[in-house]
Amino acid sequence: MKKFWLFSVVGRALAVIFCVMTAVFFLIRMVPGDPAKMILGEYSTPEALESMHHALGLDLPVGEQYIRFVKTLFTQGDTGNSIINGTSTRELIADRAPVTLLLIGMACALAIVIALVLATLAATHKDKLLDHVIRIFPTVTLGMPIFWVGILLILLLSVRLHWFPVGGVGEGWWGTLYSLTLPAITVALSQIPTLVRSLRAQMLEVLESDFVVTLKAARLPSRVILFKHVLRNAALPTLILLGVNISYLIGGTLVVEQVFGIKGIGSLLFSSISKRDFPVIQGIALYCAVSVVIISLLIEILTRWLDPRTKGKA
Repeated sequence: MKKFWLFSVVGRALAVIFCVMTAVFFLIRMVPGDPAKMILGEYSTPEALESMHHALGLDLPVGEQYIRFVKTLFTQGDTGNSIINGTSTRELIADRAPVTLLLIGMACALAIVIALVLATLAATHKDKLLDHVIRIFPTVTLGMPIFWVGILLILLLSVRLHWFPVGGVGEGWWGTLYSLTLPAITVALSQIPTLVRSLRAQMLEVLESDFVVTLKAARLPSRVILFKHVLRNAALPTLILLGVNISYLIGGTLVVEQVFGIKGIGSLLFSSISKRDFPVIQGIALYCAVSVVIISLLIEILTRWLDPRTKGKA
């Protein structure tokens, strides 16, 4: 049964990645703009454009371009070379990926910790002032665009209070972590509202269950009941929700990189879109799809570990 579950998960992951790559390949070619004209300039001659189209393989039928793309992907593990500068997309992404992955990890960790603290406080102070204040927080922040939150945080914490740098990435490990803290908070704030609301509701449901009443009657310490039994059972739906929202978290990270001037995958993506650099856009889409699949798989494994009842399910 475990092997069947593993094959099922891996099969779904590969199918998702393949569908994403196929969709991106065709959608990007529907966007107005000519990569050859981006390279040669606005006043290039028709002959020069035709020659550039042939050199880039853009004069081939779309179906043949797709077959070439799939063959390159499976044989070389790459989406080709950049149309603009000829560099391998694998090298371009590898150069930008570390800072983006670090930012995603920091944002995810902050979102989980802050949501855990706020949801626990709200659930243990049900219908009191603290609970009402925490419940208002998701309502206010949920409707705010992530780039607007980033700008507000820069104005308050960077420009006025000088707690964090305005943008860019510092030198060394400490400088990097320090400069990415505010962007990570910005990304985390986009996920915290839904996580707090979900975890609070689940904790209240578990707190009112029969087995918790039995544990209280047995005079177990409140902290043991809360952290060992209540949180373990309440965390499962919230972890699943986090896995569903992980694509939004990665997408938010790419946008926040632009707001804070971080040279990561986000800035590479936006510059590639503006220049119609198809291979780089496809490579970033592959990177994002693989990241979403891996993180979702880790969350699913963690969910099965927390809930032994799911071990027999595929």
